Amino acid sequence: MEGLAQRWPEWCKDGYTITTDPARLDLEVIHRYLSEESYWARGIPRAVCERSVRNSLNFALLHGTRQIGFARIISDLATIAYLGDVFIVPEYRGQGLGKWLIECVVSHPCLQGLRRWILGTADAHGLYERFGFARLNAPERFMEKHDPAAYRSG
Repeated sequence: MEGLAQRWPEWCKDGYTITTDPARLDLEVIHRYLSEESYWARGIPRAVCERSVRNSLNFALLHGTRQIGFARIISDLATIAYLGDVFIVPEYRGQGLGKWLIECVVSHPCLQGLRRWILGTADAHGLYERFGFARLNAPERFMEKHDPAAYRSG
């Protein structure tokens, strides 16, 4: 993503760091959570997970050097961004870290002035509403092509 190679913002507070530096991502943590614990990417193959991370703007939430959270953005950095794969590992939930992660994502310098942000969630509407997200104004205008069996082998 043009402009990001020289700029990897970091945010720090209370022993936690959020970074967009790809070198600080723990792909093992990301893949394990997405493939085993998430409802949206269960069974995702490691190679697919790695490719998705490689082609996204990623936010790693670290406690010291341990990755405990993640979010990624798919964007043209001009008009639209899709926020996906947001998680905090279970033992760190309930501390406001998810709110802080989303706050950092939406404040990233390369994501300012976008016309539209989109995401999908089954259970975190309240979290995202705090940051200006709302249910679709005109859902009849949106379409999807969805393959729920995409990660199943065979």
